Amino acid sequence: MLGLAACGSGSSDAEEGGAPLSSVTVEGEQGQEPEVTFDGRLDPSAEEVDVLVEGDGETVADGDTVQANWWIGNGFTQEEAQSTYTKKGATQSVELSADVLPFLREAMIGRKVGDRVVMLTSAEKAYGEVGNPTIGIGNKDAVLAVVDILDRSETVPPLDGPQGEEKKPAGWAPTLVEKDGVITGLDFTEAHEPTGELIATTLIKGDGAKVKSGQTLTVDYLGQVYEADKPFDESYSKEPAEFPIGVGQVIAGWDERLVGRTVGSRVILEIPPAKGYGEEGNEQAGITGTDTLFFVVDILAAS
Repeated sequence: MLGLAACGSGSSDAEEGGAPLSSVTVEGEQGQEPEVTFDGRLDPSAEEVDVLVEGDGETVADGDTVQANWWIGNGFTQEEAQSTYTKKGATQSVELSADVLPFLREAMIGRKVGDRVVMLTSAEKAYGEVGNPTIGIGNKDAVLAVVDILDRSETVPPLDGPQGEEKKPAGWAPTLVEKDGVITGLDFTEAHEPTGELIATTLIKGDGAKVKSGQTLTVDYLGQVYEADKPFDESYSKEPAEFPIGVGQVIAGWDERLVGRTVGSRVILEIPPAKGYGEEGNEQAGITGTDTLFFVVDILAAS
């Protein structure tokens, strides 16, 4: 069991004053979803921060990318408002820039990897004048935050393109179609017929770090249905795409074949319907429930 220190009250109907942060009990191991017990409403005018568990990892600096999870409670209603913890153990990747919510920056900058930090602040300071109605926090509420810092890395700008050792692609793979050095499509003339298996081949093995589940990837990509004349989607003519990987936010074929690759890699994926859009397909993209998808993906960053 871990106790805290803060002051409390909240909501537009709240009276001034309230219980201190020390009246809150936080139980559980660092890295696991906390069990939070309130003993009275918290005071939104109070500003307190406490480190409940001290880590021994690297110190987090402004501009770093941090892997973290957090639990947010409404200090007036004494109820959970938001939790990023999942049963899959995924974490949130946060670049501590000026765009990040101030209370998260304050909770993490200067702390160490392995810390569990608890903060009491007002909804206005946490989210702005209107609070955060989406998660049930009004503009006069107190906000209680429990933040677990799990890892950090210095923010590295995305690569301009794949970077690493060139590899001979597998014989089943389609050929890249390029114009002025930009990938515009896939040519299936020499490719095999789909096998119904999820497979991948490396064209360039990147010399960067391995991609981990829960990270946010920055990629360029092009997707094309087997034997289609043109791609159904691509980013090479636009800006690179960003998305979490390994946590079910993209099609399963991407989660299963991009985790473990290295930054700088270029790969071709063959994705059967079951690992793509399933029996329903994707009508908007013109993909049916029996289509096999091929992607070329350049992994430009992972944070």
